[in-house]
Amino acid sequence: MKILSVNAGSSSLKFQLFEMPEEKVIASGKIERIGLPASIITVKTNGEKRCKEKNVHDHAEAVQELLALLLDLKIVASLDEIKGVGHRVVHGGEKFSDSVLITDEVIAEIDKLSELAPLHNPANLIGIQAFKQVLPNAKQVAVFDTAFHQTMPIESYLYPTPYSWYEKYGIRRYGFHGTSHKYVSERAYKLLGKGPEGTKLITIHLGNGASVTAIKDGKSIETSMGFTPLAGLMMGTRSGDVDPSILPFAMQKENCTFEEALNALNYESGLKGISLISSDMRDILKGVNEGNRQCILAFNLYVKRVCDYIGQYYILLGGCDALVFTAGIGENSGQTRQAIIDRLGVLEIRLDAEANQVMGQECVVSTSDSKIKVLVIPTNEELVIARDTLRLIS
Repeated sequence: MKILSVNAGSSSLKFQLFEMPEEKVIASGKIERIGLPASIITVKTNGEKRCKEKNVHDHAEAVQELLALLLDLKIVASLDEIKGVGHRVVHGGEKFSDSVLITDEVIAEIDKLSELAPLHNPANLIGIQAFKQVLPNAKQVAVFDTAFHQTMPIESYLYPTPYSWYEKYGIRRYGFHGTSHKYVSERAYKLLGKGPEGTKLITIHLGNGASVTAIKDGKSIETSMGFTPLAGLMMGTRSGDVDPSILPFAMQKENCTFEEALNALNYESGLKGISLISSDMRDILKGVNEGNRQCILAFNLYVKRVCDYIGQYYILLGGCDALVFTAGIGENSGQTRQAIIDRLGVLEIRLDAEANQVMGQECVVSTSDSKIKVLVIPTNEELVIARDTLRLIS
């Protein structure tokens, strides 16, 4: 059975086509710069990558381009072969604690939640509507970034703000990257040779966006991102946790609007804001190794904040069986992993220097005598979407 995993952004559309239940990737690709001149269309199949430029005016047109390519390249003989389309949806609020078949009622709920994720949910909905129109016979499934974290207890997700804010407006910690944390935790159990029951994990998703999750008995019990993905760790361009009083103070000093100040925290802070050169960890590490003082400061601040959350979650869990690194930095930067583990010396974690050179491969990188195992597991959110889609349409 062919299932399409889709991630629609505000100006992009990423996809993977799977043969299920074999979990074989038949094709993958993305359409970038939707709505802008010279959109870029990329498709990869059988190890061969094809790119072309074309003006793609909206997501409906992007979906038509994608499906036409699948036919032209003979990846599918007929669009009827695609039995399901799984859509990444960023925010499911308290309504959705699992993936769901998409109905008109579900679409209405996703639309209501757009005020909590104004940059993401509307784009996700555009993708859903576009595929519904072009593939009317395929079943559509919504897979929510927030769903995995709906198992958090109330003392983990409730903010100490007026309780009426939670009751009236849903102001609480939701957490994100849930699909990634779910996938790597499931792979970790296999690597550890244990089931979820009684196992304590700290999963560390370090990409341009970053988050840490405490997982006990297979369930998320706390996560670093909050009401929005701005909270928690220092990230590529996001500040992570800061004193909220900074906003009005900075607005007065900089003579800027609330939106401009919030944009600064979202797009001009983090590694980019402190290093003064880049949001990319590869550029930061190059600067660190060359002795650039701002890069060293940015790197040290980044590592400290990751360790702050790991320490907090170690206490919350009452111990830990494994730390799991994933996403672009977590999977590929042995130097970052080493710096984090070095700072956690009190936990008596030891890395195998040779194993820790691994990049983008599933591996145990701790020594046999390490008190806590350290795993590197490449994330695969598209596969989680395909699995959930298969489960729900079967």
